[in-house]
Amino acid sequence: MAFENEISEERIGRGQKMSRLIFHIDVNSAFLSWESARRVKQGLSDLRDIPACIGGDPKKRTGIVVAKSIPAKKYGITTGEPVAMALRKCPELVIVKSDFELYIKCSRAFKEICASYAPVMESFSIDEVFLDMTGTSLIYPDPIKTAHEIKDKIRDELGFTVNVGISTNKLLAKMASDFEKPDKVHTLFPEEIPTKMWPLSVRDLLFLGKAFEKKLTEAGIRTIGDMAHVSESEIQALLGNKAGHQLHQYALGIDESPVKAKPEEAKGFSVETTFNDDIVSVEQVLPILLEQCDVVTTRMRRKGKKCTSVSVTFRTLDFKNKSHQTTLSNATDMTDEIFRNAKKLFTESWKGEPLRLIGVALTNLTDESFEQLSLFEDNEKKERHRKLDATMDEIRQKFGNDKITRASIMNSNSGIARKARAQMKNELEISCGKQAEKGKDNGRNILHHRYTG
Repeated sequence: MAFENEISEERIGRGQKMSRLIFHIDVNSAFLSWESARRVKQGLSDLRDIPACIGGDPKKRTGIVVAKSIPAKKYGITTGEPVAMALRKCPELVIVKSDFELYIKCSRAFKEICASYAPVMESFSIDEVFLDMTGTSLIYPDPIKTAHEIKDKIRDELGFTVNVGISTNKLLAKMASDFEKPDKVHTLFPEEIPTKMWPLSVRDLLFLGKAFEKKLTEAGIRTIGDMAHVSESEIQALLGNKAGHQLHQYALGIDESPVKAKPEEAKGFSVETTFNDDIVSVEQVLPILLEQCDVVTTRMRRKGKKCTSVSVTFRTLDFKNKSHQTTLSNATDMTDEIFRNAKKLFTESWKGEPLRLIGVALTNLTDESFEQLSLFEDNEKKERHRKLDATMDEIRQKFGNDKITRASIMNSNSGIARKARAQMKNELEISCGKQAEKGKDNGRNILHHRYTG
């Protein structure tokens, strides 16, 4: 593609140079690495050296791939795909069940080492952090040497590897850590953007998804450098004003977001489930939809929140997503009420076409506890449902998320619904694992953040 606009050195990364110094540290294949480190200590085989994955039930071979080894990746196995599909790609794949207590323990140990090097640490997820190393030059005069020291200390003391990305902002540091893996340190300073970042495909730009990639490539914009060299207005015409502005800034290496030590409030809670087999009937959908509502409302209640908006998303075989939303008259955190609205949205909007994805999202969150009673509702029944939710929450907190479920979900005869339950069990356990990790980390002022709440 011919470049029409020249970019001055000052515009690349907005002339940040070394005004800030940010590290992004990411555990390599976290869940698999943590399980491997434990197995090596026990004298067992190292999962990192063989085709292996974490997730699902090894005996039933259900669930989704939560993490994979590099040898498994060579078979085309991807994170998030059903275990059954992964086994078709690699029949000798070793499957290990998730252990979230182990993950939380390893995450805390990893973050304790990272936090000991920086005045401010932002916990971006269970297995990655940002360190603001700005102003530490007297203590750590050589940033690259310091990054190697952190990396090696984690490997030698904890038995798993990390990648460290170094730059002047969070975007570039995270892009750098995604370069060659594992056990590597990479830099991506503003002056390195033309040689290290611009030749990459647009799909490699942080937060740029498949739909945007398709629009850009159809317009002849195939690399991050192509994006950087066209005008912002051209990108906005393709991707919309807000997304176009943000992604064009990223293509230039510009990101002024601070490393935050305190958590932000979740803007919403959502869950999606994908399927190998076509969904073709309401009877297949409703048990899945109910369990999705159960998953997101459980997460929402643990945060002490209620929502006033419920939306349902489904994807047809042409890979087009359709979303429908409703606004509630009163904020709620009740599973039954949210399911009733999600069911209504789905049945009114679905035209019977085969589906491959279903999702539920709760937004417009509030802390309010006041609720206006209605003369037209069975308030005694509503109170019974509220007590049921509270009882289920208490049992799950004490004994685990898989120890109780709703009879209407358990009695479903749909094979697809059973696959969905296995996938959503993983998602709920991961979410709850992160919540537990966050609760333990908050005492050290560490941020834990995920986009779906």
